[in-house]
Amino acid sequence: MIDHRTDVRQGRLTFWVSAFVAVACMAIVALSGWREWSSRLAVLKGSETDMANLARSLTQHADDTFELADTVLNVLVGQLELEGTGPTAIAKIQTFLTRRKAANRIRAVFIYDETGRWLATSAPVDFARLNNSDRDYFQHHRAVADRGTFIGNPVKSRSGGQWIITASRRFNHPDGSFAGVALTTIDVDYFLQFYRGFDVGQNGSIALATAGGIVLARTPDNGYTGRDLSSAPLFKTIRERPAAGVYYFTSPLDGVRRLSFYQLSSRYSVLLVATESEDDVLAPWRRAALTRMAAVLALIGGLGVAGLFLVRQLHLRQKMAAALVAKEADFRLLAEQSGDMVMRVAVDGRILYASPSTARILGWAPNELVDTSALAGINPADLARVEQTLSALMNGEAEEARITYRTRHREKEEIWVETALRVTRSAQSGHIDGVVAISRDMTERKDLEDRLAALASSDGLTALANRRHFDERLEAEWDRARREGTPLSLLLMDVDHFKSFNDRYGHQAGDSCLRSIAGVLAQQARRPADVAARYGGEEFALLLPNTDAGGCEQVGERIRQAIEDLGILHALNPSSRQVTLSIGGATHNSFGEKADCTSLIAAADKALYAAKEGGRNRLVMSGQVVAWPGSIRA
Repeated sequence: MIDHRTDVRQGRLTFWVSAFVAVACMAIVALSGWREWSSRLAVLKGSETDMANLARSLTQHADDTFELADTVLNVLVGQLELEGTGPTAIAKIQTFLTRRKAANRIRAVFIYDETGRWLATSAPVDFARLNNSDRDYFQHHRAVADRGTFIGNPVKSRSGGQWIITASRRFNHPDGSFAGVALTTIDVDYFLQFYRGFDVGQNGSIALATAGGIVLARTPDNGYTGRDLSSAPLFKTIRERPAAGVYYFTSPLDGVRRLSFYQLSSRYSVLLVATESEDDVLAPWRRAALTRMAAVLALIGGLGVAGLFLVRQLHLRQKMAAALVAKEADFRLLAEQSGDMVMRVAVDGRILYASPSTARILGWAPNELVDTSALAGINPADLARVEQTLSALMNGEAEEARITYRTRHREKEEIWVETALRVTRSAQSGHIDGVVAISRDMTERKDLEDRLAALASSDGLTALANRRHFDERLEAEWDRARREGTPLSLLLMDVDHFKSFNDRYGHQAGDSCLRSIAGVLAQQARRPADVAARYGGEEFALLLPNTDAGGCEQVGERIRQAIEDLGILHALNPSSRQVTLSIGGATHNSFGEKADCTSLIAAADKALYAAKEGGRNRLVMSGQVVAWPGSIRA
């Protein structure tokens, strides 16, 4: 009877030990699987961020390239519509184009009459024999009265034989009828060479296409220029999608599964797609995951053997307990060898445990942190957000969270830290008894993101705000002025006869001149909210929040006088023989429900036009008539 009872007890013990071993193994497998999946998602997320930054930068590059072509076309169309297409006018344009040196971005410039006959070109070819009326861009402009720049599909150049991208504009006769086309060409190879400078992996790609799905340039090239991808899912649904986003797809060109980020240009009908092969991105993770899973399987096998041994050796319970303690120490050793900083935080916010990595990441030894507040050293600007996250976890509102914040280092300045938080529960009661925090230093990555953001919002030549950043700030300041009932002023400036300056002294001197003017504007943007920007080629803007018309006028006159004081020689500027500015200013004091910020731009632009018409080198405020330079009269 006693033996039977003993067998029953041993059978029950065997069952519970076996169940425990099975549950432990499944928990380890589940936890390892969750960790590997989270690691996989983190790898993909990091690659998505890299592709997003690359796509935004390359879209800006494409915009800048087409903007340069747009500027050239604007000048040519203006001259053609002003002087006509007679022999004298065409000879003048041809002389200018002949002297023009080929640039990296714009390869050649062409002028066609309404029949498609070549009138003038910068290319060294005999254009009298050629006719381009069959080209898509020519037929587009002949059929459509739109005056904007048209980015055409890539074509083979008749003058050079290479693939080119066309940017063209229509010009009209005085009666408004179609007079011909002004065309600039950009070598597809220019984009390909630029894109080859970026490492997107062995199977990655960078593609520039029209919004309609025609490939303009793609690296690796493999003859894809001009390929029609309009039936691909991305282009079929592009109108329903946001202007930028992550996109996973299998390439219709080479069948490779790719992770990508697409970016639609806000100014031109083009789309930039930066991709990496999903297999290339995940290859390092797969190798590491296989290694870790092999270790987990080995661990599970060890636990199974230990469980069987425990069942068979019930009389050695104490010895087995010691073995389990040793095994726990091994687990602790593995945890403390991690490169990430691991902390255990109690419900009251005290640090219960800190791994050795804290010395490397924060400069504090683990024993110096135990029993101190986990919130000590966090930047005050981030403290409320961290406290809110911890409170939500401790209250059971969430099981896990991830947060990035600034914290103090013992020896350095503040560092950026990314922390993954997960709640822990008491084994006896099941109640939340704290959180486990795994942290890593994100300072270098945060600095890189900040530098990329700064590059995306500034003009490369003048270091002022670029047009995109100016437009965003203008909308924000307009909304703030409407809410607070404060005035908002704007100055638009144009360098007088700047094209003549470039023709006479060269583009390097022109760039230096623009940088000097930008320096003056930067000095006048004295308040944090003031925005000095490069508005166009030789156009600048200065946004002055909380500034009335009188203050705007004073700032504008200081700028005009400061440019005169620079004394930059400009022999082709008739009035002063030096570089001067025409300035238009406008102020909004009342904001109707239907008014928007474009009305402020329109008012300043109208005043700028009046300043030019009145003889240049002067400031005109909206609603005022032109006076002599240096004075404004109502």
